[in-house]
Amino acid sequence: MSILVRRARGFTLIELLVAISILAIVAVLGWRGLDGIIRSRGALTAQMEQTRSMQLAFAQLQSDSAHLAPSELLQGRAYLSAENDRITLVRLVLNDQQPTRLQVVSYRLQEGVLVRRESNATRDLQQLDALWQAAISNSDQEQPGSVALQAGVRSLTVRYWIGSAWVAAAGISTAGTLTAANTPTGMDVAMALQDGSQPLVKSFLLGAL
Repeated sequence: MSILVRRARGFTLIELLVAISILAIVAVLGWRGLDGIIRSRGALTAQMEQTRSMQLAFAQLQSDSAHLAPSELLQGRAYLSAENDRITLVRLVLNDQQPTRLQVVSYRLQEGVLVRRESNATRDLQQLDALWQAAISNSDQEQPGSVALQAGVRSLTVRYWIGSAWVAAAGISTAGTLTAANTPTGMDVAMALQDGSQPLVKSFLLGAL
């Protein structure tokens, strides 16, 4: 009986090159897929953070609008001024076991950043006049209550609800004698980001305590 002796046979150079090439292709495809997942996750996280910041900014504006000071309390003074890229208002400060006070709050778009600035609270109408003028003239830079709410903002547009229609807020004064025909009861704010997406629009009741 003859014994067949089989010699051990290894890989040839060509087989090794083919295997290495296949592994390289699989590695490149896997890296591209992983890189795409990481990029998508980063973009989604940034978008969610931006949306969260916008929601917080609108929530703060809604709170300020709800606590808008009534014109009767201000004795004919202006309590709301809205133009493109800025909103200035007088709000009531209601704290427990403290008298009601007044505060000037402004929202401004500065170099792509929406900034909220608030004055000290006061019960003196003459002091309130000075705080209002400082906010309107943008000379209240020394006020400590300044918070950046949203970055990457392209524009901020405002409309009032007066009577039964939306009208552009620019040029409308809330000072002097107001009637139902010229008193804003609602405010519509559209915030557009620099990424070119559609503006986010939010409507608020004014003085809805």
